[in-house]
Amino acid sequence: MANINLSEISSLLKEKIKNYQQVIATDSIGKVIEVGDSIALVSGLDKVMLNELIEFPGGVMGIAQSLESDHVGAILLGDSSLIKEGDTVSATGRILEVPVGECFLGRVVNPLGEAIDGLGSIVSDVYRPVEKKAPGVMARESVNEPLQTGIKVIDALVPIGKGQRELIIGDRQTGKTSIAIDTILNQKDTGVICIYVAIGQKESTVKSVYETLKDNDALRYSIIVSASASTPAPLQYLAPYAGVTMAEYFMEKGKDALIIYDDLSKHAVSYRELSLLLHRPPGREAYPGDVFYLHSRLLERAAKLNKELGGGSITALPIIETQAGDISAYIPTNVISITDGQIFLQTDYFHKGIRPAINAGLSVSRVGGSAQIKAIKKVSGTLRLDLAAYRELESFSQFGSDLDDDTKTRLDRGAKTVEILKQGLHKTLRVEEEYIILYALTRGLLDKVELSDIRKVEEALYSNLRTNEKGKEITKILLETKNSVDDELVKSFINDTIKKAI
Repeated sequence: MANINLSEISSLLKEKIKNYQQVIATDSIGKVIEVGDSIALVSGLDKVMLNELIEFPGGVMGIAQSLESDHVGAILLGDSSLIKEGDTVSATGRILEVPVGECFLGRVVNPLGEAIDGLGSIVSDVYRPVEKKAPGVMARESVNEPLQTGIKVIDALVPIGKGQRELIIGDRQTGKTSIAIDTILNQKDTGVICIYVAIGQKESTVKSVYETLKDNDALRYSIIVSASASTPAPLQYLAPYAGVTMAEYFMEKGKDALIIYDDLSKHAVSYRELSLLLHRPPGREAYPGDVFYLHSRLLERAAKLNKELGGGSITALPIIETQAGDISAYIPTNVISITDGQIFLQTDYFHKGIRPAINAGLSVSRVGGSAQIKAIKKVSGTLRLDLAAYRELESFSQFGSDLDDDTKTRLDRGAKTVEILKQGLHKTLRVEEEYIILYALTRGLLDKVELSDIRKVEEALYSNLRTNEKGKEITKILLETKNSVDDELVKSFINDTIKKAI
């Protein structure tokens, strides 16, 4: 047996003990130094990442939002009353994810993907991070396919294409949400998945939207993400990001999605609240300096993907509420500069009974014209100019009664244009119905019809498209070719209908 050199072993052990350093990882454990108003300030989390999930006592989770030299500011996703000063917290190394999938269709969920409609929990094994980089330039395709809203004035004057971001802007109670909901209703049987994100809305408003979708059989292809007015600011802030994450799931599968943000004014207010509580320096109108980035990184996630990536799309309709029609305020100008056009709703029009109350002069679509079908594009070409000329003549005609025949004719055509562009709530039109009424209007076939008979003629045209042989033929050609139908056929159909209607 070999001799054991005890002195050698002893010296080795002494060397090991001397050089031993006990390293305790303290960079993922911290202590709460301040808590309240859905915000917690934590010290000791030296290596925490921005937007990393932090676990608090009582199962409450938070998100690291503000990384200071001596503390971390976290927004809380649960009840802040369960947390007190001195509590130990831990960084998880994970970023916030929400569940996504087909199982959410027809349901009302909060921004964490939890069901709040009383119909039982939703089980999904697919999770996606709430914050994600928008598709790059090479991943996108130009907007070239229409997303029909079923609203005449929009499809004719400010058309929306799949993958576009079109802002709906106006004062409160001017019909912004109604336009968005009608657009959802018009996607029935088109394969478009619709997501309605309610930010800071009243519970009764969300319930009303739910009932409207349910009554019109639109829930089966819709998801409602709700962070109502009583919800803490962190969840209101997360709501649109959670909504677009759910939409991205469908886009990546090659499907088309439509997302409504109702509304981003309240979203900006909730972010301002969080930022001020986190002691970030306020800027214009007390909003933090990164409020533009808040909305740009959200809206840039709407896109039309190229064929190699499946060709799916997300079309975004953000809503902004203005104060006294002021579109030059901070948040409205920010969002206008990010989006591809805006639909401006005017209070005066709404109170005069012109609904939807869209101001054609201030409304624009920067890319939708490329996606508009040729037939609609052809018949609506002069509409904007006709309306603009009518508005101008209308204001001049109030000053004198001696008008020449040409002016009277243009005023009459303008009045009929305004009347025809009116549309009832939840009464969306098919593309062939829009085509036929716009053709009759812009080609002067309604010039001899009295203003009081316009509505009767319009209803007769829609009815005959479904029942009359010529009407069926027009519909068939239009839907197959997307191009203009033979002029003689259309004129003959319209003139016959007018004769029988009046």
